[in-house]
Amino acid sequence: MTRSVYVTGIDRGDGRQVVELGVMELLTRQVDRVGVFRPLVHDGPDRLFDLLRTRYRLSQDASTVYGMDYHEASALQAERGTDELVSQLVDRFHAVARDYEVVLVLGTDFAATQLPDELALNARLANEFGASVIPVVGGKGQSAESVRSEARNAFRAYDGLGCDVLAMVVNRVAGEDREVIAERLKARLPVPCYVLPDEPALAAPTVAQIKHALGASVVLGDDAGLARDALDFVFGGAMLPNFLNALTPGCLVVTPGDRADLVVGALAAHSAGTPPIAGVLLTLNERPSDEILTLAARLAPGTPVISVPGNSFPTATELFALEGKLNAATPRKAETALGLFERHVDTADLLKRVSVARSGRVTPMMFEHELIEQARADRRRVVLPEGSEERVLRAADVLLRRDVCDLTLLGDVEVIRKKAADLGIALAGTQLIDPATSELRDSFAEKYATLRAHKGVTVELAYDVVSDVNYFGTLMVQEGLADGMVSGSVHSTAATIRPAFEIIKTKPDASIVSSVFFMCLADRVLVYGDCAVNPDPNAEQLADIAVQSAATAARFGVDPRIAMLSYSTGTSGSGADVDKVREATKLVREAHPELRIEGPIQYDAAVEPSVAATKLPDSEVAGQATVLIFPDLNTGNNTYKAVQRSAGAVAVGPVLQGLRKPVNDLSRGALVSDIVNTVAITAIQSQAQEIPA
Repeated sequence: MTRSVYVTGIDRGDGRQVVELGVMELLTRQVDRVGVFRPLVHDGPDRLFDLLRTRYRLSQDASTVYGMDYHEASALQAERGTDELVSQLVDRFHAVARDYEVVLVLGTDFAATQLPDELALNARLANEFGASVIPVVGGKGQSAESVRSEARNAFRAYDGLGCDVLAMVVNRVAGEDREVIAERLKARLPVPCYVLPDEPALAAPTVAQIKHALGASVVLGDDAGLARDALDFVFGGAMLPNFLNALTPGCLVVTPGDRADLVVGALAAHSAGTPPIAGVLLTLNERPSDEILTLAARLAPGTPVISVPGNSFPTATELFALEGKLNAATPRKAETALGLFERHVDTADLLKRVSVARSGRVTPMMFEHELIEQARADRRRVVLPEGSEERVLRAADVLLRRDVCDLTLLGDVEVIRKKAADLGIALAGTQLIDPATSELRDSFAEKYATLRAHKGVTVELAYDVVSDVNYFGTLMVQEGLADGMVSGSVHSTAATIRPAFEIIKTKPDASIVSSVFFMCLADRVLVYGDCAVNPDPNAEQLADIAVQSAATAARFGVDPRIAMLSYSTGTSGSGADVDKVREATKLVREAHPELRIEGPIQYDAAVEPSVAATKLPDSEVAGQATVLIFPDLNTGNNTYKAVQRSAGAVAVGPVLQGLRKPVNDLSRGALVSDIVNTVAITAIQSQAQEIPA
């Protein structure tokens, strides 16, 4: 029987979408095929399902997601009774359930639904679906005692109606009350109760949502600017000095369009990062002159300036009634929501209670989820030398919102702050260091000069060298000021890893530094090595690469079965290239008899069981290899790119191995998601037992 989880509530305004998104994240981490069912739906777009479909790449036909709309349900219940309504919804649920391993059910929203005793209806549907229930209670604006009472009453209500209550979630409570509420409910409820504080960034509308709600026109700005959250509203009317003192981080400035001084002043403050603002809303259908707008665009490129015809008072009334919504157009809110859920919910325990068996397939999304979860489990600090690069800043935004690790960004601090402000990215809690002016520069120069004295490096020369962001970042890792480093989005591979070779050096048990790619295919993850570092390794080096790659695979949850690749399988071929692979395989078997390894072997015999049955029928690796070692860089690099482009695989890497401390290189074409994954991998690598310098 398909497992299902029913997320429901007791009233509107509980911010339940955060919980629904968080539960979906947990389910997709375990299984490949997750369905969604919403028994009752309002007319109009379903923003949450659009978000789930986009974020989790759901292939489910939208027409199967919904049972019926509220008007149809209300009429059916009135004419033919609740039993008939429930019967039809159960039939539609099972039509979805039979196609999926698990189904997330999104309960009714208690918003003008015209359904009597909506809580009881949700409870009955959950029971008829065979679903476990997670009730959500909203706590915004309530006292701690009131929230505790509502949570206990909600549990009794659903439990009393026969529901299998997995856990309770209390959401949107005052931050100062969270721990007290959690502690007291823990003693009063027989199931876990997770308490989430109110998060202003989730309730804050984006500038784009404000534009849509007010029917505003865009005067200046781009899509990235319109995606910023308006965390506060500051109404301009005072003289400029007093007005500037009133600005708050992330505020939307609301001012009559003829106050050019306030527009320019607000954008100049944003440009200086004191403070960064969300944008400017002009009222009275007035716009500054073209000269002022040109200056504004240069001061803060991308920062939105929008205009409405009304005056400030009715505009303010509409603004204060707006609340941000999670949808496919607000991916940063989704990251914030997931970070909030994962910080305050014991996800491992909740997943255990859901009792969804892990799928035998490992999809790219499941692998990426696991990386984030592993990195978060033992928090580390990663230094990013390319601190002013847009993709790096956007990746930092995701990592911070998801609470994955601590970050240090290197570069000109004012440039980083300005670029982050232009992108609408908050860097609160992020360490910013300019190597050129850092107090660490002198000690780093002395350290580097000592390490490279045999090459004639003096302290004076070292002082210049360590101002380079990659050398500075590598020294931070070496000196324990960071746990790992990720660079390469705008630097060459040589510029990224040369400092590591000089400063961090190889592990005692590694003869060389090598690399692997995690190749995330549709249903499994393979490890390819070495595709980025060593052009033509000899037999001893190839054996070292195999051993290192097996250890890396195991570290990231891939059971290592090693295939030493060649153009020949078994004893069918000869020649220098085949002999090198054969000798490397022998060396691994002798030094590490516990490892499962086969070689030489052709790629098809390594991964395809039917070919393996013909060529190497008695091998425990052939046909099911997970770690594929290429004989040289030419073969490995071309193969990984061919599989990536032709088979649609997600290639995560290169991941360097063999260094005492983790430093990883990015492709200069790296996407934001690639950077996020590589930072997570680096954090996980640093969680392994550290080797003394």
